[in-house]
Amino acid sequence: MAWGRRTREHEGRVGRAGRWAVDLEASLQALLVVSIVSAAAPFVCELLARFRVPQVVVLIVGGALIGPEVAALAEPEAIELIANVGLGFLFLLAGYEIDLGHLRERAGGLAAAGWFVSAAVSIVITGLLTAAGLVHAFVPVALALTTTALGTLLPILRDNNMLDGPLGRFVMPAGAVGEFFPIVGIALFLGTRGRLYGLASLAVMSVLALGLAWLPRLVRLDRWKAISREREHETSQTTLRLTVMLLFGLLVFASDFGLDVVLGAFLAGVVLRRWAPGDVEALEDKLDAVGYGLFIPVFFVSTGMGLDLDSIKDAPARLIGFFALLLAVRGLPALLLYRRDLVMRQRIQMMLLTATALPLLVALAAVGLDTGHMLPENATALVGAGVLSVMVFPGLAVALHHPARASAPDDEAPPARA
Repeated sequence: MAWGRRTREHEGRVGRAGRWAVDLEASLQALLVVSIVSAAAPFVCELLARFRVPQVVVLIVGGALIGPEVAALAEPEAIELIANVGLGFLFLLAGYEIDLGHLRERAGGLAAAGWFVSAAVSIVITGLLTAAGLVHAFVPVALALTTTALGTLLPILRDNNMLDGPLGRFVMPAGAVGEFFPIVGIALFLGTRGRLYGLASLAVMSVLALGLAWLPRLVRLDRWKAISREREHETSQTTLRLTVMLLFGLLVFASDFGLDVVLGAFLAGVVLRRWAPGDVEALEDKLDAVGYGLFIPVFFVSTGMGLDLDSIKDAPARLIGFFALLLAVRGLPALLLYRRDLVMRQRIQMMLLTATALPLLVALAAVGLDTGHMLPENATALVGAGVLSVMVFPGLAVALHHPARASAPDDEAPPARA
């Protein structure tokens, strides 16, 4: 009996090892295909330069082409872990760009006001859709229409030098609010353990982030700082490793408390400028290299691979409807709110950029499906509308960006009023 038990245990280990080898081979093959798409994207964008196609669009389209719906060269499940890390890096870098001082200025007040206007409009419109029987998941859809994909927009804005000047000063707070407030809404209204638990989790998460931000000021860690500075540009790469540790730590913490993991990544990015020792600018370059060089492209390609193209083809009206609602609910308020601060062309850019949404739409669709409240066709259409918004809105905003005309009298922004 003992020999038989050992034999079965040995066979079980062999079977698990065989499956692990197969999974590893499939993951490596998927990563190879994804890396080819990622490496080709800059060259494709250069060839299509006259059309101002954002690189994110090429990555998503490339993912759809290699995914199971078209060429079936790779499955999104094979790269799920790396794609999730890419999502974390996307929000970390978005939080890293946030200047907390701007949130206390007029730009921050307008950003908050714009989101609450969008939330009020979203509640009304989603309520009407629910009454008509077109929407079953009221809260996920209502929150989805108020989101802004700052992390997705960031590489586009940086590549096209759109972060400098009046537009950048206003779009960053608007994007931060459009990510952070919906995440708070997810924790409070869609948490599996109740609103009180979600509120407590948010409070603990914020205290943890603030603690990491103020720790170097409260405790004398001179030796620790010295080691970090001495080794940050050597093979030890101390600050980069500490940053990755912080990112993973907050991601795990958020996941364990039932919060969306992007909240942990976003808070990690916000506190990094205060928390990180040593050369902060060099650290930003390293994070760009690691994030945009490897993990973030995998996330965008994986998003394209996961698109249910057949469902979108069968019900395109739903997708177009959600796409139009993103622009109307989240984008249109910018035309009025920023009329004293930006010229019309820049307000149109703000409208397009704030209406761009994707990562949180994926999360909200997943929550709606898990609870059984969201119709599968609505979940697919919502994510598809997010992908379409990334493919259309930023490209139009970039096309309206004319640096050569920045000095023209009629193109100058009105002075911001305190």
